[in-house]
Amino acid sequence: MNKILIIEDDSLIRQELGTLLSNQGYDAACVTDFRDVPRQVRETSPDLILLDINLPGQDGYRICTAVRSFSAVPILFLTGRDTAMDELQALTLGGDDYVSKPYNIPVLLARIGLLLRRCAPAARSQPCLLEHRGVRLDTVAGTLAKGGGSVDLTRTELKIMSLLFLHSGEIVPRIDLIEYLWDNEIHTDDNTLSVNVMRLREKLRTLGEEDFIQTRRGMGYQV
Repeated sequence: MNKILIIEDDSLIRQELGTLLSNQGYDAACVTDFRDVPRQVRETSPDLILLDINLPGQDGYRICTAVRSFSAVPILFLTGRDTAMDELQALTLGGDDYVSKPYNIPVLLARIGLLLRRCAPAARSQPCLLEHRGVRLDTVAGTLAKGGGSVDLTRTELKIMSLLFLHSGEIVPRIDLIEYLWDNEIHTDDNTLSVNVMRLREKLRTLGEEDFIQTRRGMGYQV
């Protein structure tokens, strides 16, 4: 059963969300004391967070930043703030999705389900540090390192490397990577994956790794 942590200061909305999620088979937990929310996230260890922006004490942006310093748990902003700048800031700080209030219940549930499926390999069961052939992947810091060298990864690059590391020694089909990255959403074209892999290979070359990601023609990629 997936645990969802609701960080919402409006008691009526909090109760509504808790009942809705419980009826859908989720383990719903609520934050009611907003003095140290990141600590409660650590203690609760949720599979997904629903996060408002306007909160007493620290706002949702600061909470998201604090959580991202120690966890890759998916964060869905659920807020009454509906400007493009609000959404951009939330996603830039590490949010995974953004839904404005008043929300459509079926749409909200669909987005929660998509995030849980999409982010499953990056959830709390995944180690923060993965290593293969001397290359270290830090899934919290979003970096690749070898020896004394280190390179930063974009969010998409991090997701690609996480899936490849978790299946090291196996061939990961292109279609599996595409579905994991975009979950059947509309994206530019299949070349988007190729471009990201090319950028990853360039970053790996700076660490002295020429053939870390291997292309298995007609099948996929392997590390």
